[in-house]
Amino acid sequence: MTPANLMQIILTKGCPAMPHTTLPETPLSETPLPAPAGESTRFTDHLWDVTADLRRAIDGLEFLRRLGDGTLPVESFRTYIEQDGLYLEGYAKALALLASRAPDPVDGAFWATSAATAVTVEKSLHADLLGDPRLGDAPTSLEHSPACLGYVSYLTATAATDSYAVGAAAALPCFWIYAEVGRTLAASAREVLAADPDHPYARWVTTYDAEDFQVSADRAREVVDAAARDTGPDERARMTRAFVVALRYELLFWDTALHTTPWPAA
Repeated sequence: MTPANLMQIILTKGCPAMPHTTLPETPLSETPLPAPAGESTRFTDHLWDVTADLRRAIDGLEFLRRLGDGTLPVESFRTYIEQDGLYLEGYAKALALLASRAPDPVDGAFWATSAATAVTVEKSLHADLLGDPRLGDAPTSLEHSPACLGYVSYLTATAATDSYAVGAAAALPCFWIYAEVGRTLAASAREVLAADPDHPYARWVTTYDAEDFQVSADRAREVVDAAARDTGPDERARMTRAFVVALRYELLFWDTALHTTPWPAA
């Protein structure tokens, strides 16, 4: 399967089934549409509910399980960190686009601050982790994996060409699912953390389980909820689909760090 075919399947039909994990395949056309967003209903609760199967697939990923118990091959962790560094560069651009398009200046400031954090604090963490001799030598050059390039391209294109609300919904999974995964892994990785608090896996887990990151995820939800309140049913349906596609990319990003999918030979 070519990367182009893979990305077309993601956008129209869902994640392709892979031999190492079971993935939900609900077509986007069958994604339940949101109820009208009222004062007592959070639109992001709807997003969480309609992606239950997909989130279970993420929770069951071999990459995350082995990261939590410390058995993930160091080569796979290094691949993940390298690709995540490339991803953050593109993600920061998508967040900067959202900052420039946000109708509320406070929400715009949130996106702008998040973009700056992605290229400073988190990139610094990645550089420190990659400098750990336990992760081996760095490659002479880096290339986006198909999953990484597809995800970054989707986020930046959505932030630039779709409505602000749809772009915000697409950006939300990176905040929210990382906060949830970090919380879960912090519980499952207690033995690794206790045995070696400076272990590179432990440092990654504690970063995304930190209170500051959890607060950012909560704030991102509030911003998306606010955007949804100013839209109609059709646009909220597009927001739902954007959230689903981005969450599928999150799954592929983690999964292909362990089960790599190379580009076809030139």
